Amino acid sequence: MELHVIVGAGPVGTRVARLLVERGERVRVVSRRGAGPRHPAIEAVAADATDADRLGELARDAVALYNCANPAYHRWLTDWPPLAAALLTAAERTGAVLAVASNLYGYGPVDGPITDTTSLAATHPKLRVRADMWREALLRHEAGRLRVTEVRSSDYVEANSILSFVLARPIRAGKRAYVPGALDVPHSWTTIADAARLLVTAATDGRAWGKAWLVPSNPPLTVRALATRFAAAVGAPAPKLSSIPYPLLWATGLFVPMVRELRTTRYQFASPFVVDASATERTFDLAPTDLDLAFKDVAG
Repeated sequence: MELHVIVGAGPVGTRVARLLVERGERVRVVSRRGAGPRHPAIEAVAADATDADRLGELARDAVALYNCANPAYHRWLTDWPPLAAALLTAAERTGAVLAVASNLYGYGPVDGPITDTTSLAATHPKLRVRADMWREALLRHEAGRLRVTEVRSSDYVEANSILSFVLARPIRAGKRAYVPGALDVPHSWTTIADAARLLVTAATDGRAWGKAWLVPSNPPLTVRALATRFAAAVGAPAPKLSSIPYPLLWATGLFVPMVRELRTTRYQFASPFVVDASATERTFDLAPTDLDLAFKDVAG
């Protein structure tokens, strides 16, 4: 039984903790409020993860340190730099493998599927911050200062997603759902279960270190197709959907910070945004979870 330390008690951190416990490991979950799943093998600790000294103490003797934190999107430029720096410092001091749960924002707008050879080409500061975090971590890895790996997910099916936030509740109620994006553009969707499984695999498999990996995801679906499949899975009537016009989205963003941030990532739903994780699947013999299973975990 080895110690694994997870920073962040949200949906990804919680899933990682439960997966590790199922494998017989000891888990420590660090969050500001001491949240986390309740289990005898899981220790929940309230701490400020931007405090490198405190984080280093908590990660002492750990085999892996997981970055599953998720600052509010409109605070990324403020909150990510000190948190990322503390995680790097703690990984250097303790020798724990740093395993980072990330996303696809660092690629920016793309032409064609995102693969393991696609460059991080985002130029917008909000999109570039995650790419810069990886670049700094990789520099330290290549200098022999730490060991790091990163897994990159597309939009989640379960929590923190268009499906859970926008679609699930009105679909179940037979009401119209209003979507902040196009309805008929192909898009890849990732399950939190698959992100957690790859994160644990990458943290504990030396082949993964020094590289970033795309999470295996189901074949792309448009928002309309995703909503239709979800409705069928939960026994709801055919979904009624409307796309929110961009001018209205822009105007709403003047008063709602989170809606304002959707302007930055609107490109992901304006043209095909597709993941090809075949390199991950071949290397680690992984396959995506069936969407119908993921639908069972959708809030709404």
